[in-house]
Amino acid sequence: MTETVTYPLDQNKVYTSMDELTLDTEDGPKTMKMGVWINYDPIRIHKMIVREKILQVDQFELLRPLESKLRRADPDYYKKFVGLGLVIDYPGYSSGIVAKIPFENDPVGFYKWWRKGKNEHKVYLSLGRKIQLFQKVALMDRKMILKKDLDFLRAH
Repeated sequence: MTETVTYPLDQNKVYTSMDELTLDTEDGPKTMKMGVWINYDPIRIHKMIVREKILQVDQFELLRPLESKLRRADPDYYKKFVGLGLVIDYPGYSSGIVAKIPFENDPVGFYKWWRKGKNEHKVYLSLGRKIQLFQKVALMDRKMILKKDLDFLRAH
C-alpha cells in the first residue's frame, strides 16, 4: 500500500513553478507542481489567485505565463478579466494600444470603433463601463450614439 503525499494550500506561501500543490479534481486529489497546474487548469488557478485570493504566486514566474495560457485556453474569460487593459489595434496608432487610452481620451472615437465598427467582441466592457461610455458619447456627440444605446441608458 502506497501512502499519498499531499501538499495542501498554504495561503501564506508565495508559490513558484516548482512548488507542489494538491487539489481535488474529477479524478480525485491530484498533486502537481504549480508549473504543471497552470497548464492543466489555468482558469481554476487564475480564479484562486484573482477572485478567491487564496493562492499567492510569484508574479514573474507564474502569473505572466498563466495569463498567456488563459488567452489561449479561454479567450472570453481572458477578455473579461483584462477588460480595458487589453491591447488593441486602434485607428491612428501604428502599433497596439491599451484600450483604456482611447476609451478615456477619445470616447466618441472609441464608441465609433467599438460599437459602430463592430468590435464589441474584441474588448469586454462591464455594465458600469458601458454606461460611462454611452453617457460621455451622448453628451459629446448626441447624433453619434445609437438609439438602442440611448434606450439602454434610460433603462439603467
